[in-house]
Amino acid sequence: MRLLATPLAGAFVVELDLLGDERGWFARTYDEALFAGHGLQPVGVQANSSFNAARDTLRGLHFQADPHGEAKLVRCVRGAIWDVGVDLRSDSASYLRWHAVELTADNRRGYYLAAGFAHGFQTLTADCEVQYLMSHVYVPEAARGVRWDDPAFAIDWPEPHGERTLSDKDRGYPDFEP
Repeated sequence: MRLLATPLAGAFVVELDLLGDERGWFARTYDEALFAGHGLQPVGVQANSSFNAARDTLRGLHFQADPHGEAKLVRCVRGAIWDVGVDLRSDSASYLRWHAVELTADNRRGYYLAAGFAHGFQTLTADCEVQYLMSHVYVPEAARGVRWDDPAFAIDWPEPHGERTLSDKDRGYPDFEP
């Protein structure tokens, strides 16, 4: 497994090393010691999955307020997504910048985001399943979000092939206020 730095401090693409033979392959998808060696917060407290039936489903941008901030490791295990992290840490050199990576069942990549990032994704295929490892349990009172198309971030989302599917909650988030 390799952790590849992105332009955002605290965001890494995770590349797997596949060990294959006539049966198929095996790969380590998370290694707490490797992550700690890069100064990253462990993400082994809670695991979540989301299933997205329609192409162009957009979820996000979500985060948890302090002191319940959560680092996460995201993988797409079925289908393909455009996964986005936005750095909301005011003391960060990459504050308010975004980075995206295509996660697919075929490329098997992961995307690590430190606590303090907002996270969202758009499905690129129908029938996507996304898995998350989290550093903190979900705390409903700490759940927050910012609008996916907020001009403060100017995220370059993929053009949809029709209408984007968003929840009313995600559609109704306010613009970000520093």
